Amino acid sequence: MMSHVSEMWCYHWKWKLQHCLCLFTTYIFYMQQAVAVSLRNQKVIIPQVPDVDAVSVAETVSVPELSQFTLCFEATKGSNDDNDDWKVFSYTDALSKEFFSFGKTTKGHFLSISGTQCILENALPRNAEFFTGTFQQLCVIGDSFSGSIGIYAKSTYHIVYCPGMFGKVIPGNGRLVLGSNSNEVSSLNGDIYNFRLWNFTMNAQTLANLSCDVKGNIVDWENEFWSIPTSALKAENNLSCGSYLIPSSTIEPTSCANLGSLCQATVNATTPTPPTVTTNMPDTNRNDKPNNGGLFYRISIVVFSSNSDATLKVHDVVAEWLNRTFQNWNYTVYVVNISIHPGSIKEGTREKRSIKSFGVLALLVYNSTNNINLEEEDIRQKLISNNGTMEGGYKIHTVDVDPVEKCLAEENPPNYFWPDTRPTVTNFTLCHGSSVQTASRTCYLGLQNYTSYWGQPDLRNCTENAADIANQLLNLTGEGQQLTSDKVNDVVQKLKKIVNDEEIDESLGSTVVTIFSNILTSSDSVLAASSSEALKTIDALALKIQFTGPSMSISTRNLALGVSSINSTSFRGGSFSVSPQNNASDFQIDFDKDQTNAIASVVLPPSLLKNLSQDEFEVISRAQFTFFNKNGLFQDAENPADLTSFVVACSIGNTTIQDLQDYVKVTIKHTKIQEDPKPTCVFWDMNKNGGSGGWNPEGCQVDTESNENETVCLCNHLTHFGVLMDLQRTVTQLDPQNTKVLTFITYIGCGISAIFSAATLLTYIAFEKLRRDYPSKILMNLSTALLFLNLIFLLDGWIASFDIDGLCIAVAALLHFFLLATFTWMGLEAVHMYIALVKVFNTYIRRYILKFCIIGWGLPALVISIVFASANTNASHIYGKQLYGKDANGQGGDDFCWIKNNVVFYVTCAGYFGIMFLMNVAMFIVVMVQICGRNGKRTNRSLKEEILRNLRSVVSLTFLLGMTWGFAFFAWGPLTLPFLYLFSIFNSLQGLFIFVFHCAMKENVQKQWRRHLCCGRFRLADNSDWSKTATNIIKKSSDNLGKSLSSSSIGSNSTYLTSKSKSTTNTYCKRNSHTENVYLDKPSSKFAQEDGEQTSIIPVHQVIDKVKGYCNPHSDNFYKNIIMSDTFSHSTKF
Repeated sequence: MMSHVSEMWCYHWKWKLQHCLCLFTTYIFYMQQAVAVSLRNQKVIIPQVPDVDAVSVAETVSVPELSQFTLCFEATKGSNDDNDDWKVFSYTDALSKEFFSFGKTTKGHFLSISGTQCILENALPRNAEFFTGTFQQLCVIGDSFSGSIGIYAKSTYHIVYCPGMFGKVIPGNGRLVLGSNSNEVSSLNGDIYNFRLWNFTMNAQTLANLSCDVKGNIVDWENEFWSIPTSALKAENNLSCGSYLIPSSTIEPTSCANLGSLCQATVNATTPTPPTVTTNMPDTNRNDKPNNGGLFYRISIVVFSSNSDATLKVHDVVAEWLNRTFQNWNYTVYVVNISIHPGSIKEGTREKRSIKSFGVLALLVYNSTNNINLEEEDIRQKLISNNGTMEGGYKIHTVDVDPVEKCLAEENPPNYFWPDTRPTVTNFTLCHGSSVQTASRTCYLGLQNYTSYWGQPDLRNCTENAADIANQLLNLTGEGQQLTSDKVNDVVQKLKKIVNDEEIDESLGSTVVTIFSNILTSSDSVLAASSSEALKTIDALALKIQFTGPSMSISTRNLALGVSSINSTSFRGGSFSVSPQNNASDFQIDFDKDQTNAIASVVLPPSLLKNLSQDEFEVISRAQFTFFNKNGLFQDAENPADLTSFVVACSIGNTTIQDLQDYVKVTIKHTKIQEDPKPTCVFWDMNKNGGSGGWNPEGCQVDTESNENETVCLCNHLTHFGVLMDLQRTVTQLDPQNTKVLTFITYIGCGISAIFSAATLLTYIAFEKLRRDYPSKILMNLSTALLFLNLIFLLDGWIASFDIDGLCIAVAALLHFFLLATFTWMGLEAVHMYIALVKVFNTYIRRYILKFCIIGWGLPALVISIVFASANTNASHIYGKQLYGKDANGQGGDDFCWIKNNVVFYVTCAGYFGIMFLMNVAMFIVVMVQICGRNGKRTNRSLKEEILRNLRSVVSLTFLLGMTWGFAFFAWGPLTLPFLYLFSIFNSLQGLFIFVFHCAMKENVQKQWRRHLCCGRFRLADNSDWSKTATNIIKKSSDNLGKSLSSSSIGSNSTYLTSKSKSTTNTYCKRNSHTENVYLDKPSSKFAQEDGEQTSIIPVHQVIDKVKGYCNPHSDNFYKNIIMSDTFSHSTKF
């Protein structure tokens, strides 16, 4: 018997030992698997050398673009580390450009997003360390839509507003590393744990309830998310989300009645104090992972075990059994969480040994993809039917399945009603008082007890939240704050979002106006970048603000806003005025009152709404008035004139008011007294300067009531009004009558000039003998340039009316080219005269006319090419359509394609002509000295004849050399109007005067006309000569010599001299000459060539002196031809 008992004990203990070894082996195997797929029991030592042991997100993990995010992690910092500059993590793109990081500098803890760094001094200590030797959790929440950063630390939620963060997003597909990504800034000298990242924001309550089981949907603390070298991993048993035990209440087993044979004995529960283990389950049976909307079931199971197993062992067995049970089921379900609540069961009535019970809570998710209902009983029966498959001798005692309750309907806060909502579903409702903006609220699922609860309402898009943001902006822009251009732009963008998206009441509107007033204290350079958006936002604010009563006004130090309700059917006019308050820096806006001390006022005529359509007429309900004490938002880069008044704006609803029958009267005080004011009433045109805005005088004029203290403007439209003072007298002030007269003269004169330039050109083209000499060819080129200049000028306005930018640019460039060509050929006329009169004898110039043509046409083309090259493919900045010809009140004017850039105009037009003008003036003086010097030696003419001859010479050369263009330099001050008339008359008729003096009055031209164009007694026979006697030959020889010095005589007369009458002339002169008369004594055979290459030039005074002694009786023709000549040249072919 004893032997049998001993054998039984041995067998019993042998079985026990084998069973324990098996369990131990299974336990070790499981733990190895757990370490391979989870980091919950391990921390990471942040590498200090990023290039060697980098810890980064795995390449298989793709980080999307983040406009919102929630980031949580735990970290420690070495106690002996005194470094104040470090980073916890860094996110970079493929080029190692950093877009996202968190760390600390001497300024404090910071968060950096897309190059903008936000100091978190209000949420984290600046001079003390947040991270210590023990793990401290930190959550950072970012929202680019609000520009705010949330910090959740030590159970406290802080909001730090960073204007620079507004609109900043984190680009996707970057590389996230723990620590610093470069050697320039060191990494945090410590450890990091449980790093999780979501692509949405969490509020304070959600973060307070955030458990270890909530996985990061972008990055989670799992091995598959990370690439970590072994040296950086370190296991610890006291980590916050590791497999540690948490005390919990005991779950007692319930009746066995519903389990039948599963209940083996009757047991009594005790009151133990064991811990609970809770972990996430792997998603083994997930065909689809919904973000929200799945059906949740709470499973409660009591498991009995006769073994003294650890809680962790029970968890592993139950988890494996649950996954196996629901695998390949007809329903798509998966277990997402399990918690174990162990307890001991003492001796029962049927079995005299101790057993242990374990309460198991599991969360089951059902994806109802095909609208098939899953009943609780189906789940319960599935579990019961698989009870025998649980390994390790574990048995199910009870099974309960309940659906997780919905979040019950409630109203929170007042006026926001939320209906019954399933867990993880976000509900949306309209913001109170808004038909566009929405608030949201999420029904969350607590993973501690698997119950649902409401999260805090998200009212960020609602007015209440907009008021909070506006107050933050108000503090940010208050006195003593240094605003940069970027900060101002960020504030304006945020205000734009508030005004466009929110319902604006008087309180919020007052805050926004005050913020703009604070912004206006900044310098013009700071305001320049955001001025256009700021003005549009202020206009939108005046249009949207809600008020009660007939009117409302908001007054601040730099900006005042008034809105008045109007009845369109009974409108009889109205007025607004603003005046300074007594002993206050703010202003007072009055409606329909006569303010004698007002600094700005607008009077609306009764006919203001007369021309509106029926639809526009019906929607009008308000009139807006805005006053700007500071003018920093009105910066016109294209207009150099100074703004010397306040600025007021007036509008009627959202309707465009223009082309009024009766003027709107705007009275504006000057910011400083002008002794001799020349004001221009202007309005701010939002469409000018590429949409950045600029001053435009169109539709406004200065009233006679204006004085040195204020300007009264009469305008036929509504907008922002101001007064420009032309302190430098750079803008010509003309009345409408003079403007019309000058315009008429210009267009008539250009038409006449074009006709006679064409006549001059056709004359020299038709008659070959007239164009044999170079002076005639130079004249032909000048006439060509003048012809096209006048034609393009006449067509310019008509082409501009087509409103085709490319065509307008081309026309402006052509007009510019032919204007420069005209200047150049007038200068070449002067150069030719210089060569003929001043250069020494036997000057040799190859290809004379070819070189002149290269300069005359090539130099203007080079200038235009440089202008286009400087435009950087955007010629619209240089050439384009503008309004020209307006009077001092901005009335009249026509669209014209011309140079828009002032620098280009002054350099390539004014400066270019200035050089040509000075050269021509010098040549003009030289020629006139030569003429007067010769005339002084004549004794056979009266004084009257001398004066007339000299006068004709002056007039002829004046138009040939373009001296009349110089009138533009004298149109200054009181002489402006007279010189404008002189400039318009003489320059527009330049082609006519050149035709008269250098074509029609020339004898050789008249001869060709009579031969080929006349008939009857006016016709000149082809074989007719002007003189047939020896005396006449001598006379013509003398005449031709004089004409040879003139510009165009060589084509006929010099040919006569050098060929037909050569022998007679030379014979005559030789008899009376001495040995020095080489030029006339030995004519070269090349003289008859039409295009020889040798140039032989003798100074005019030498020729005149030589001719005087022999041809003095006939020298009158010399002067006769000078005053009608093109320029001075020698008869020899160049």
